[in-house]
Amino acid sequence: MKLIADTHTHSIASTHAYSTIQEMVHAAAEKNLFAIGITDHGYSMPGGPGAWYFGNLNAVPQTMEGVLVLRGAEANVVDYKGNLDIPEGDLKQLDWVVASIHSCCMPETITPTRRLCTQLWMEIAHNPYVNVIGHSGSPEYAYDYETVIPEFGKNGKLVEINSHSFEVRASYIPNCLEIARTCMKYRVPVIINSDAHFSASILDCSAAITMLEEIGFPEELVVNASQERFRSYLEKHTHIFREK
Repeated sequence: MKLIADTHTHSIASTHAYSTIQEMVHAAAEKNLFAIGITDHGYSMPGGPGAWYFGNLNAVPQTMEGVLVLRGAEANVVDYKGNLDIPEGDLKQLDWVVASIHSCCMPETITPTRRLCTQLWMEIAHNPYVNVIGHSGSPEYAYDYETVIPEFGKNGKLVEINSHSFEVRASYIPNCLEIARTCMKYRVPVIINSDAHFSASILDCSAAITMLEEIGFPEELVVNASQERFRSYLEKHTHIFREK
């Protein structure tokens, strides 16, 4: 399976990543990608960008070295009501938003339950600014896949198969497999991403691709395995091509 876009990557603005935006885009160009998503962490992540970062991202050109640059964010879920740590005014300006749970950004005084996490993701499913459900295979924050994943599909959310999880979040793998199978069952589109924190890691998605191929996941449900499918998604669910 060949991918034409990598839409979950981090630059030095996340401070635990190590390449500039320009370096990330250059690496994407060298790999002949159609698009790259620069999705630095939201404000509540320790070491995350400063207050004006996302509001000023339009300073970055939309196209560089022939690569479409999705100027985005990995917004952190901060409570069980599905609130994110980036203000709506900033979210409106972004090209691309990944919504993810990181335990360091969630309330410490509330124990996660399947009911609460299902409620959380149902709210995210109806957030008009979110494009991607990021690495949601956490066993700590497990949710009712049969209930929520069809709702993601109905609302144009792409379920991420995050290849980085196979390297650094081993406990997620069984749930990632179940999520993929549920997406296949309900014909919900997915997107495969590297979650690269360094330019050399862009498009490093072999672990996720292997898992999907082993279960016979249909390629037509992988949005970033086709430039035509990916562009169609952008035209329907983002403002990128509407403004041109």
